[in-house]
Amino acid sequence: MLLVFLTYLAVGLIAGVLAGLLGVGGGIVIVPMLEFCFTRQGIDNGVLMHMALGTSLASIMFTSVSSFMAHHRRGAVDWSIVRRITVGILVGTFLGTFVAARMSTTFLKVFFCIFLYVVATQMLLGKKPRASRELPGPSGMLGMGGLIGVVSSFVGIGGGTLSVPFMLFCNVEAHRAVGTSAAIGLPIALAGALGYLFNGWSAAARPEWSLGYIYLPALLGIVAASVCTAPLGARIAHALPVARLKRVFALFLYVVATRMLWKLVAG
Repeated sequence: MLLVFLTYLAVGLIAGVLAGLLGVGGGIVIVPMLEFCFTRQGIDNGVLMHMALGTSLASIMFTSVSSFMAHHRRGAVDWSIVRRITVGILVGTFLGTFVAARMSTTFLKVFFCIFLYVVATQMLLGKKPRASRELPGPSGMLGMGGLIGVVSSFVGIGGGTLSVPFMLFCNVEAHRAVGTSAAIGLPIALAGALGYLFNGWSAAARPEWSLGYIYLPALLGIVAASVCTAPLGARIAHALPVARLKRVFALFLYVVATRMLWKLVAG
């Protein structure tokens, strides 16, 4: 068990540095690393991707707090947006876990790979949506929050890759969009972790030391390490050409997504 914990401590170290260095959500890094580790560990393929998504969202519950508090101290969180979108986020994420829990690992892997290709392409091109409208009314915010929540529950992320472009499109300043997205990540993580815990509670193929679809050794290792290394990555970012590093990381995401798809086709 000690070796298993150390493995996931290393996952947290890497995920924390990359998240802080590149400004990407931890889930986009954590999920494929968990998929790799769970496969090597021999976790049943029928629940493997569900465990990766649930564990990723559970880890974001802890890491998102330090992130959004840092943005809050700089006045970069628009709490009015958070209040207006949170109900949709909670409902969409929680209900999304019920749908995802009934999908096969193969489907979830394919969905995640497509998502990786989209994120990597956007990162490689560096394009941002042009501000062309204002934030929608209550029903629009509810619907958008629900959509962000559902997709986040399917890919195990805090929603930044969706909520930031949405807010930029709606004429929210870039630094406020990023800070507000960090705050939105907490209700996504809470609803997602609760949903995967509930839906996986009676799953027969779960490994030992799991709560629902949350694998506790991985959760503890990732949280313990990433909370410490994310600030380090942020400091390193000021000394390195982040734009170039993001392009390299985008290519890495292409490789990760292609590897996952190739294994599905070959296996």
